[in-house]
Amino acid sequence: MAIVINVDVMLARRKMSSLELASKIGITPANLSILKCGKAKALRLTTLDALCKALDCTPGDILEYVPDNEKV
Repeated sequence: MAIVINVDVMLARRKMSSLELASKIGITPANLSILKCGKAKALRLTTLDALCKALDCTPGDILEYVPDNEKV
């Protein structure tokens, strides 16, 4: 998939744990892990909004477009 979700990068920048973020945005740690690992097939806008509020960032800080042939 060409969309990368950089939740782990933002967590490191904010020095926040996954459990703390999951609690703040109201999702399970397991679902947050799915987002962090890049295995999510969809992301609700309400979840993206909550992520941005909790991490004090914009959607562009979390979502990144990487063409399939350029994946790391």
